[in-house]
Amino acid sequence: MNRTVGIDYGRARVGVAVSDPLGIFASPLETVPATKIIEYLQNYAGRETIVRFVVGYPMNLNGAPSEAAADVDVFLKQLASAFPQVPVTLEDERFTSVLAHRAMIDGGMKKSDRRDKNSVDRISAAIILQSFLDRK
Repeated sequence: MNRTVGIDYGRARVGVAVSDPLGIFASPLETVPATKIIEYLQNYAGRETIVRFVVGYPMNLNGAPSEAAADVDVFLKQLASAFPQVPVTLEDERFTSVLAHRAMIDGGMKKSDRRDKNSVDRISAAIILQSFLDRK
């Protein structure tokens, strides 16, 4: 089935989210060590058809790329090399961590569980992907 994959890339961990087959809803999928993300995505692509990657791109409030954008740029080159046939869309990721925390609170997640950065990364990836899907 066709899937759009959302990615919240970080130097240590990468949040991954996936769309439903119709491309309407985003769901958090996994948090993967940054060193293993390409391998993880290749394994996922063996089970599902990835039609697009939506990658969160870190921006400053003035709209310029932030310092973390350099790390994402390196990842984007790796992604393009591993998946040359899959288009990539960059999505502004400002405030996604704040929105992820709010979603966890609104969802009734315990405070101790909200401290788990893996959860924040997965949910941030889903927010990035859902933002793209909503505009599409």
